[in-house]
Amino acid sequence: MSQSAEIGVLIVDDHSIVRQGLAAMIENEPDMKVVGQAGNGQEAINQYRQLQPDVTLMDLRMPLVSGVDATAAICTEFVCASIIILTTYDGDENIYRGLRAGAKGYLLKDAEPDALLNAIHLVHSGQSCIPSEVAAKLVQRMNNPELSERERQVIALMTRGLNNHDIGMALNITESTVKAHINRILSKLGVSDRTQALIVALKRGIAEL
Repeated sequence: MSQSAEIGVLIVDDHSIVRQGLAAMIENEPDMKVVGQAGNGQEAINQYRQLQPDVTLMDLRMPLVSGVDATAAICTEFVCASIIILTTYDGDENIYRGLRAGAKGYLLKDAEPDALLNAIHLVHSGQSCIPSEVAAKLVQRMNNPELSERERQVIALMTRGLNNHDIGMALNITESTVKAHINRILSKLGVSDRTQALIVALKRGIAEL
């Protein structure tokens, strides 16, 4: 952790223009400084080990290693890590996975600058920062049935347009087993057909294109 009075911030985002904008805002604060920037989850892990920042702003979806996986890896190795997920994705599954991975905060990129700066201060002081609208979706997620790992694999292949036969071939299971998994997915998502299942799964962050 930084030994100076300034809060050292690591910015992780795969869009350079976003990193530059965040860096300019943070550097304008007298008690904060940017100690590093990373463009994907693997770079985030490597830079965290090297820099050990006070607070990390972590994008959710990035190449090589996702923000969730990077957060989990960092928090496993550094139990006191203070990470804020900063993303455009507000699906309840995204929120659940990000916080379960160890993030101390979850903010959307359309948040006001003051909200982000306040979140950095809160998380640096050991508190959590979960806005009310995010907390409401988290509660909703906790009340929904959870898809099994196999069901997640099936719906991920559904998003790629595979039919039941091709899904079975890809997972080395029978077509009837695929149908059984899909029926359970429909039930858990509260929908009646595959198209609705895909819409809900994409909206909630259970699957992605």
